[in-house]
Amino acid sequence: MKIPKIKGIIDRRILINYQVDEEILENYLPKPFRPKLINGKGIAGICLIRLKEIRPKGLPKQIGISSENGAHRVAVEWNENGKIKEGVYIPRRDTSSKVNSLAGGTIFPGIHDLAEFTVNEYDGNYNVAFISDDNTSLSIEASETDNWNEESVFDNLNCVSDFFENGSIGYSPDKNDFDGLELKAYNWKVSLLNVKKNHSSFFENKTIFPKDSIKFDNALLMKNIKHEWIGLEKIKASKSI
Repeated sequence: MKIPKIKGIIDRRILINYQVDEEILENYLPKPFRPKLINGKGIAGICLIRLKEIRPKGLPKQIGISSENGAHRVAVEWNENGKIKEGVYIPRRDTSSKVNSLAGGTIFPGIHDLAEFTVNEYDGNYNVAFISDDNTSLSIEASETDNWNEESVFDNLNCVSDFFENGSIGYSPDKNDFDGLELKAYNWKVSLLNVKKNHSSFFENKTIFPKDSIKFDNALLMKNIKHEWIGLEKIKASKSI
């Protein structure tokens, strides 16, 4: 069963992006996914997203729900019907919403771990953190900026914006399948964040990402984006496409 079409507003979306050695991601990713590379590096990261008025398309916004969510992501490619497709593999999703957690794999894609979020936003500054029931934790302190990170594997803001807009399809593990979802943003626009502090227990796990195999690259901000989530056919974990 496909995830139904979901409509709402991305009130705030922070993308924290890392450059990762290709072989590390090749060993981590399940088939049929492989790392999508930029200048020889894979790209992984975290999406911190606050959703508002989320409901099945066709229903009034008054019944929609709001939630804070975190998604750990890896930019990937895979072959489908003789063509190369691109998107993100999402090994983990965390949410503040019990509804999202209970509905994961039915209304929403993949398994959603319940987490406690702490959010403080003021004058272009963003402090967002969460800790989940299994002690997976993340925190970021960042502020809006126009300054580009010269050590990024991307050439400029337009390049990284295009990279993520083109990779709008995501697959999440759900038992023996991968749930698929495509983001249709009505008004795609990103800006830069200057990261002052950044912690991720997932990306700091040396058993997955050994020392010097991963490096912070950039952080992006999106605000007030009307959108739809469109459910896609599942991919079987053992299936080669």
